[in-house]
Amino acid sequence: MVYWITLPGGRRRGYFEVASKADIPIVILCGGMGMRLKEETEFRPKPMVEVGHYPILWHIMKLYADHGFHRFILCLGFRGDVIRNYFATYHLQTCDTEVVLGDTPGLRILSRNSVENWRITLAETGRKTQTGARIKRIEKYVDTDEFMVTYGDAVTDLDLDRLWEFHKNHGGLATVTGVHPPARFGELEIDGDRVVDFAEKPLGKNWISGGFFIFKKEYFSYLSADENCVMEAEPMMRLAQEGQLHVYQHHGFWQCMDTMRDLTYLRSFEDGKEPWFQKKKTQWA
Repeated sequence: MVYWITLPGGRRRGYFEVASKADIPIVILCGGMGMRLKEETEFRPKPMVEVGHYPILWHIMKLYADHGFHRFILCLGFRGDVIRNYFATYHLQTCDTEVVLGDTPGLRILSRNSVENWRITLAETGRKTQTGARIKRIEKYVDTDEFMVTYGDAVTDLDLDRLWEFHKNHGGLATVTGVHPPARFGELEIDGDRVVDFAEKPLGKNWISGGFFIFKKEYFSYLSADENCVMEAEPMMRLAQEGQLHVYQHHGFWQCMDTMRDLTYLRSFEDGKEPWFQKKKTQWA
């Protein structure tokens, strides 16, 4: 969108551009090996592990798309070919097709069942590259003042419009989403030797990073393309020390897929009843 600056007397000079919602890049870190989920990740990258009928990566992208964000930059690494092939043949996997063999082979899409209107950049960022370096290496694809970042292994009912509004209002360089992690063990509330309440999956009392970030483009100057640059280490600590890092507190559903226990829990939800797709969306501010 282009806006002209109106000067006194009705004169107009210069303009500034505001990226539309669909143009804001969503950078997703997809290159890790997922060693703690080895049963599922020996031959495919962690973001391609299925939850229901789709990889968890699809669920994450669908969350953004449901809020109107349609541009994605996927930072590939370990078995990036699996992710490339999945999206290169996405219509073949989701639509009715006709394949003609013989002397004049061909392929025709008969019906377009998929409704995803996504633009996806598949960027090779190195097999052993750390998170900060992966983001730095896709800098050339970010042409907006702000961009969003997340990991390829967590789902949430986070209201991304409210997150964006919070980021724009505080004026700092970066926003991290804080969440209460589900406790690993059941929690007992007791009175003497009597249990008065039992919570199977209570939320922890502390805040942790939920992995849904928004950065101004200046953040790239905090990063290095050296493969050992870890986003969560010196770059984030520096932002915090400079007062540039703000936290959006999310009290709703959040779940990472770090272990088989986590994966089993995510797979326990019926199609159409996943809690990460249940929250009512707000309007773009």
